[in-house]
Amino acid sequence: MTSARRFRRQAAVVLLALTGSLALAGCQIRGTTTEPTSQGSTMSSSEFSTLDAAGVDQIRATRTARLDMSSGSLMKADVRVTEDSYGPEINTRDSGKITLTIAAPTGEITGETDRIRFNTTDRRPDFSEVTYFLTADSADEYFGLIRDGVQRYGINGASAERWIASTEADPAKKSDFSITSGTSTGLDVNYDLRYDGGKDTQVIIVHVRPAA
Repeated sequence: MTSARRFRRQAAVVLLALTGSLALAGCQIRGTTTEPTSQGSTMSSSEFSTLDAAGVDQIRATRTARLDMSSGSLMKADVRVTEDSYGPEINTRDSGKITLTIAAPTGEITGETDRIRFNTTDRRPDFSEVTYFLTADSADEYFGLIRDGVQRYGINGASAERWIASTEADPAKKSDFSITSGTSTGLDVNYDLRYDGGKDTQVIIVHVRPAA
């Protein structure tokens, strides 16, 4: 065999070995990128809504918001907003209500709402409060919402029933009344009643805060 043919054969062998090594490396790289998905981290985070621009657009489009306060608080970093952010106000009164779910340390807080607000300062890493609005088109529906909050969140039942009784006796009255908070979910849930018997729609402002 001539030296030229021997050189060509050796070069072909080297090239074939190099190609196989690159193909194997490529497979290993692709496998690494899928590991976080197999661990469930991506799925876990995608269960909950974010509050950056894309996340708010998603909430508006799907009419669904799910917030994670299972640790007892809502951290800004977890919803993709900067620490100095005050958070968005989400208002869908012109387009329909949002199904809101807040995962609490024990159970969930849920409601159908057309307005969600977030309270904080530019120095807090978390939100001090999530506020949303419940509405009712009749006194009976309104009383039902109050009693539901008593049963589900531990809001003070005696205080609620005294207010309901006084309103049934004078349905045309106006009243701003905050019922003693409930903490059975591990969060502080307060129903701030804004009742005006002269209006068709009655409002409850729900404040959800870390428990003291």
